[in-house]
Amino acid sequence: MLIDFFLHLKARKLPVSTREFLTVLEGLRDHVCGHSIDDFYFYARTCLVKDESLYDRFDQAFGEYFKGVTEIPGLDAELPEDWLRAMMKKHLSAEERAKLEKLGWDKLMEEFRKRLKEQKGRHQGGSKWIGTGGSSPFGNNGTHPEGIRVGGESAGNRTAVKVWDKREFRNLDDSVELGTRNIKVALRRLRRFARDGAAEELDLDGTIAATARNAGWLDLMMRPERHNAVKVLLFLDVGGSMDDHVKVCEELFSACRLEFKHLEYFYFHNCVYEGVWRDNHRRHNERTPVLDVIHKYGPDYKLIFVGDATMSPYEILHPHGSVEHMNPEPGAAWLRRLLDAYPAAAWLNPEPERLWPYRQSIELIHQIMGTRMFPLSLDGIARAMQSLSKKH
Repeated sequence: MLIDFFLHLKARKLPVSTREFLTVLEGLRDHVCGHSIDDFYFYARTCLVKDESLYDRFDQAFGEYFKGVTEIPGLDAELPEDWLRAMMKKHLSAEERAKLEKLGWDKLMEEFRKRLKEQKGRHQGGSKWIGTGGSSPFGNNGTHPEGIRVGGESAGNRTAVKVWDKREFRNLDDSVELGTRNIKVALRRLRRFARDGAAEELDLDGTIAATARNAGWLDLMMRPERHNAVKVLLFLDVGGSMDDHVKVCEELFSACRLEFKHLEYFYFHNCVYEGVWRDNHRRHNERTPVLDVIHKYGPDYKLIFVGDATMSPYEILHPHGSVEHMNPEPGAAWLRRLLDAYPAAAWLNPEPERLWPYRQSIELIHQIMGTRMFPLSLDGIARAMQSLSKKH
């Protein structure tokens, strides 16, 4: 059985060797691991996988081969209550959804003002008044494809044009322990060192090469000491749909604080406008104008946006399109100003790349970024860092 397992790993392009396979067999003979499938999984992964970036591929191959071998703890767990509640929500047919016509920005705001004047009480369901659980474009937890959310929580559509309540976001924790080893490996790729200054340390590789060229006579080579000279300007989207990605963003933020000596960071919500902030608890009172950021930090900074780019297209393209305030200029104008100021820029998106074509706002920002949007994954970060390393 284990020979077939070894061949299965090879077939899945995992670089496992015969020596490593024999180590697995020796350990089993000496009872290094227990008899459960979980014990064997961790033992086999330790022996056979040399690079943490291959853990995911190993997991998939292991799952394919041992599927059904034994019961995996957790399969008998009950469905979460919030899943069951979601199933009870109203479902509309394609024809019914098509009837919920998008009003357009000006018409939507005009209708909202009218409803505020006319409505006298609370409404549940329905298709006109400001209420809950209906198909009106005003209220919360409804089914309209575009509208103004008033109070409550999102129904999951994430297409609200405005949100008419105060939202409180929490700061990302820069001391969080990096939990996933794959993410640790990916984030190490953010490190970029520049050598400058006087030659102060031994260049071991250069010394070996020079000595070999010198017929064995020792030829010491020195090099400038390493300095973490890269400068990073980090813009982090918080709140709303980004709540789904808090963990991975905290891990990224924590790694950046550790790895980059010259790091400046700011928060924004959905899209960058005229002001950003450092403390989410005081974001309404202590904002930093984006123009001040551009004037203070030079073009040698690497600009990195982190956000899911999931919002109403009005937030990007229209004045007053922000869900939180009446912005004089559209978000696209501020994104372009930042890109003009910082030629080395990239956008890291925690949403799966396969979903990007189905979100209009992601496509818009992808175009504004000049296709420099990358998934927040091992491969995506590697591609983003390669892009940032190019001379502009």
